Amino acid sequence: MIQIKDLHKSYQMGSNSLHVLKGINFNVKEGEMVSIMGSSGSGKSTLLNIIGILDEADSGSYMLDGVPIKNLNEKVAANYRNKFLGFIFQSFNLINYKSALDNVAMPLYYQGIKRKERIEKAEYYLEKVGLSPWSHHLPSELSGGQKQRVAIARALASDPKVLLADEPTGALDSKTSQEVMELIQGINDEGKTILIVTHEHDIAQMTKRIVHLKDGIIIDDAPVKQVRASLYV
Repeated sequence: MIQIKDLHKSYQMGSNSLHVLKGINFNVKEGEMVSIMGSSGSGKSTLLNIIGILDEADSGSYMLDGVPIKNLNEKVAANYRNKFLGFIFQSFNLINYKSALDNVAMPLYYQGIKRKERIEKAEYYLEKVGLSPWSHHLPSELSGGQKQRVAIARALASDPKVLLADEPTGALDSKTSQEVMELIQGINDEGKTILIVTHEHDIAQMTKRIVHLKDGIIIDDAPVKQVRASLYV
């Protein structure tokens, strides 16, 4: 599903160049659930941004579901993001003046799907994450856990090939974190490929493989015995 070879990325910092990714080799098969760990500045967010087609590497290759991701103009990049990827963020990134239902339906609008079908799909995914009764509530009327469930429903609505989650439990208390991870594990059980950037070891243990980054290099990449979130809830 994801094939990355010899990926390098640098940023200009005034007159200096900061080499953030230093030859990353990284593959993810369909249906895997992988966490990416590393301290601040290790390159994990840069790697996630490149995988999410929000940034581009300086050199190396990136294939997503057999499609080379290189030298894309913004229109094509946006199209690929809509087609291939669903995003879950620590800060939820919901539109405050739109209901939960309209937030979930938003990616479908950009795919050109008619309103009736958008609403039906949004209702289906809100039900999937257990939020049907809150579909017409604004984000300000929802708890942190409920907001993240809306964000997960939105990420799923366009049926992406890969879910990218950037610190999905970072703004949540431990009990709510376990509930959100139980939901994410259930989505993976259904066959969805999921990548999670996290600095929390207990969250990483709930995936099936942990990749450790340090100073822009993968120093460890190993499968783990997955801890089921339902044991904590």
